[in-house]
Amino acid sequence: MEVRHATAPDQIPGATTDWLRRRFLVERLFVPGEVRLLYSHEDRIVVGGAQPGDTPLRLHSPDPLRSAYFLERRELGVVNVGEPDGEPGTVTVDGTPYALAAKECLYVGRGALEVTFEGGPFYLVSTPAHATLPTVRATMEDAEPVRLGGRDGSNERTIYKYIHAKGIQSCQLVLGVTVLEPGSMWNTMPCHTHERRTEVYLYFDLPPGERVIHLMGRPDETRNLVVADRQAVISPPWSVHCGFGTRSYSFVWAMGGENQAFEDMEQVAIGEMR
Repeated sequence: MEVRHATAPDQIPGATTDWLRRRFLVERLFVPGEVRLLYSHEDRIVVGGAQPGDTPLRLHSPDPLRSAYFLERRELGVVNVGEPDGEPGTVTVDGTPYALAAKECLYVGRGALEVTFEGGPFYLVSTPAHATLPTVRATMEDAEPVRLGGRDGSNERTIYKYIHAKGIQSCQLVLGVTVLEPGSMWNTMPCHTHERRTEVYLYFDLPPGERVIHLMGRPDETRNLVVADRQAVISPPWSVHCGFGTRSYSFVWAMGGENQAFEDMEQVAIGEMR
């Protein structure tokens, strides 16, 4: 498990491309036959990728967590980020299997002793948990899709909110999937920050050779990261998070922190960005 320490906005001026990528971009989450995890000190979020081969993979508790098992003090969100027309994968929680098709979600509550993965690949997001809540599977239809944007802004997209205050219940984790329509490239514009939460984007459904240009940093001093398919970006509370792609794509957005209010954000007018 890789561990990354928290950052501050005054570290950004003068930062090199390599420095930014090493601290905010998660490049190799998905490796065949492995469960790979990264532990961020930004709100203690763990992100990971499980890409099973011929045999199932088990979610272990790495040493930095100092726990008897991974979900001893944590909750977990899982999303199948495989091909849209691929076979469903299976996540088994304490002996109960849950089939997940592409873009479907599973919430696993605190206290689950054993979690295994077959098929996939699966994207994992975990936050600390103070209580035990039921494990719940949700399809895209369960998420009550919300369409936003339009063709004139090149941001026609559908948001699928899975884990949130009015959906699947959790202690602090908030998670969903956004799917851009063909021909649309911009996400989350106008952009915003979350002073009380850290957010992580996992970009996927991006064709080989295509990229997303992800904007980050304080609104008045932005930087960019060039992001490939199935790579994640950590956005601390002080950082904006938005981007545009060379082709349409999807992304998983996940948050953890002070509250679960989806609307709790500091909007930034486009004209104020630098």
